[in-house]
Amino acid sequence: MKNKMKLIFSAAMIFGTCSVFAAANPSSTNAMPAMAGTSTTPSDAMTALFGDPVIAKGTGVEVKQSSLDEVVMGIKSAAAARNQTIPPQQLLAIESQMLNRLIQIQLLLQKSTDADKAAGQAKAVEQISNLLARAGSQAVFDRQLKAVGMTPEELRTKITQEATATATLTRLLGVTVTDADVTNFFTEHPTDFEVPETVHVRHILLLTMDPVTHAPLTADQVAAKRKQIDDILKRARAGEDFAVLAAQYSEDPGSKDNGGELPPFGHGEMVPQFEAAAFSMKTNTISDVVTTDYGFHIIKLLDKTPAKQLTLSDKVPSSGMTVADYVKNTLIQQRTEKLAPGYLAGLEKAANVQLLDPVLKAAAAALAVAATNAPAGMPAGSP
Repeated sequence: MKNKMKLIFSAAMIFGTCSVFAAANPSSTNAMPAMAGTSTTPSDAMTALFGDPVIAKGTGVEVKQSSLDEVVMGIKSAAAARNQTIPPQQLLAIESQMLNRLIQIQLLLQKSTDADKAAGQAKAVEQISNLLARAGSQAVFDRQLKAVGMTPEELRTKITQEATATATLTRLLGVTVTDADVTNFFTEHPTDFEVPETVHVRHILLLTMDPVTHAPLTADQVAAKRKQIDDILKRARAGEDFAVLAAQYSEDPGSKDNGGELPPFGHGEMVPQFEAAAFSMKTNTISDVVTTDYGFHIIKLLDKTPAKQLTLSDKVPSSGMTVADYVKNTLIQQRTEKLAPGYLAGLEKAANVQLLDPVLKAAAAALAVAATNAPAGMPAGSP
């Protein structure tokens, strides 16, 4: 489906986990590959240096600096994996927004019913299954978790809390979507349900940059890598198992444990040179050496899926839900986002929530002014 119809499964409350995994699983982004981290997270290091003060409190609410640092670090890592840098002023605005999200989750969890919790747990199972599918294997998934300093239990807890908060908010706002609403939206937005052409590949990458600093290698080192990739290409075309060669030689940590296999991707999801080569190939063929900013690649095309028009009963790619469920969730999200700001502001006022960090407090005030002055129809926090 097209990005303009992109579903955020938990109605804008899922933020930390998605950001962390965007950084840890760049094979589905324009950045390839990610570099493995250590078991100690940057958030842990900041806490060790500066302590862990409470930065927001209220009735039933307490947010510590470490909780915000963890979310923001995930967002910064996701940007870095795409070779992007977040400007300081924009980063401050993001920190303020994420702090507000953390506060809102705590407020909503206080109002959760058993039904809300059950819905949150079911959604968490679905989301973790989707993350695992995108990772490609349990081994890759476990390594991604380790790279961001998160245990499986912590991941499940975070996603469950966020999904429960979303279910609670939807119930409190009385948001409903009928079958007729779903059908009307589907009929009125046919281009949103065009699945683009995708390819499914394995690849072998030899880096021509330092995996830690991203600094380019020396000319002699690059020449040695070129000779090595040429030798590997000859072996692959001579009939050696491509997956075995990838597991042995590839320097892409996100795919080598899976025999170099990447999740299926469409146009615009990979660096241009890699994408152009992959889409020009025939099934079961092996490419020439492809050069990108990351290094030298060899690609094997496993299969190619042509573009198609989905029906309401079709499954959404990379998701277990049908198009009908996808549309329903999206409409619920849209209606919730329209009603949520005023309601959540009332919850914060009733709980007497106070921001204790003066910098974040000033940033929150600036965001409130910007939201008030935003053009009609533009949701608060829109880019």
